Amino acid sequence: MPRIAYLGPSGTFTEQAARDLAAGFAGEGELVPYDSVPAVLEAVRSAAVVAAGVPVENSVEGSVPATLDSLVSGDPVVAVRETTLPVKFDLLARPGTGLEQVRAVASHPHALAQVREWLATHLPRAEQLAVNSTSAGAAKVVAGECDAAITAPLAAEQYPQLVRLETGIADVPDATTRFLLVQRPAPPPEPTGADRTSIAVVIADEVGALAEVLAEFALRGINLSRIESRPTKERLGEYRFFLDFDGHVADARIGDALAALRRRCRSVQFLGSYPKADRVPADVCAKASEEAFATAAEWLADVRAGKPV
Repeated sequence: MPRIAYLGPSGTFTEQAARDLAAGFAGEGELVPYDSVPAVLEAVRSAAVVAAGVPVENSVEGSVPATLDSLVSGDPVVAVRETTLPVKFDLLARPGTGLEQVRAVASHPHALAQVREWLATHLPRAEQLAVNSTSAGAAKVVAGECDAAITAPLAAEQYPQLVRLETGIADVPDATTRFLLVQRPAPPPEPTGADRTSIAVVIADEVGALAEVLAEFALRGINLSRIESRPTKERLGEYRFFLDFDGHVADARIGDALAALRRRCRSVQFLGSYPKADRVPADVCAKASEEAFATAAEWLADVRAGKPV
């Protein structure tokens, strides 16, 4: 059975996302937890697993730096699927524990940040303990090292000895996390008309260089859905820009833009073209349509052939 890695341990939102991403992929592969995002992606690169599910972006806390950095460190990997999960938490504790008895609550730092207001209202005196995952917080409760844990709903299955004190906890009701399924380089999934492409670029240290990069998208009518910078870690002040945009590498406008960026940037890393989780088609203006690019290519071919145009 094919193995699919995910950021563990079991009982987290990432495991639930990995289940969704693995459905119908590689014959319903076996899910295998790893301790960190770098370890997850190294398992992909070393062929210990066929693919991996990793968190990439949260609507409240922003992008996941460990994922962005690991995607561009080492041999190439590409995303082939994405999914999103609503993020609402449970409060787990040992049987017989009431809210008034909770003196210490554990969870992942991102989870604690996403329920900061709830904790201030309902557990204002409880010490907040940061751990490596929401599931690790539940493990601390089982071990008697704290009184309660903010966890993903799936954790209740992993730790049946605990009970839910509260469910559906979220400071932002519509909070969502986006996850990617990543594998070694291969032809991308076929275009669907509702696709996303991800890249990472390092631009020249010149006045207006970033504006020129962004202009390549604007000129072709390509909608950018995310742009974020991270240090290259090679020298102070040098940054890599991560960009997500509507479209597929097989689309003429996308291919044309990528070729232009390859000429203009110090480096361009292709991180995948894949169906968007929301399946909303890209809004493409007439001048950037496949038909417009095909017509322009035919015209140019006629010009080069000396035909009257």
